[in-house]
Amino acid sequence: MQAPPYDTVSWFQIGTDDSESARRFYGGMFGWKFTLDPDGDGYDLINYPGAETPSGGISYEPAGENHAMFLVVVKDVRAACAQAEKLGGKVALEPTTGPTGLVFAYLQDPSGNRFGVFTPPPVQP
Repeated sequence: MQAPPYDTVSWFQIGTDDSESARRFYGGMFGWKFTLDPDGDGYDLINYPGAETPSGGISYEPAGENHAMFLVVVKDVRAACAQAEKLGGKVALEPTTGPTGLVFAYLQDPSGNRFGVFTPPPVQP
C-alpha cells in the first residue's frame, strides 16, 4: 500500500456557519480548491491540487453546529501548527510523538473546527 501524498486526507466533511472563512483558511493552509455549491444543496466540494475528483466537502450549517474531524498527512507537524496560527487558527494539542515515532497535533480552524495533522513514523531499514 502506497502512503498518501502530503497535505491530503480521505473523504471528510467540514460543517460551518461561515463557508467563506473556511474556504479561505483551508485553501491557505493546504492549497485546496473549491467548487462552490454546484447543485444548490449547501455543500461545496473540495479538491486537492492535481486531483481529478473531490475528496471532501464543506457543509453549510446553522450557527453553533460547526463540526469537523479528519487527519492530514504533512511533512512537518510543527510547521503546520505555525501555519495554522498564522492563518487565524489555534493549536488545540501541541505536537506529540507516539511510541512508533508518529508525530501528531490537533488544530482548530478560525470557526473552531478541530482536525489533526500527522507525520508517519520513519521507515525502518
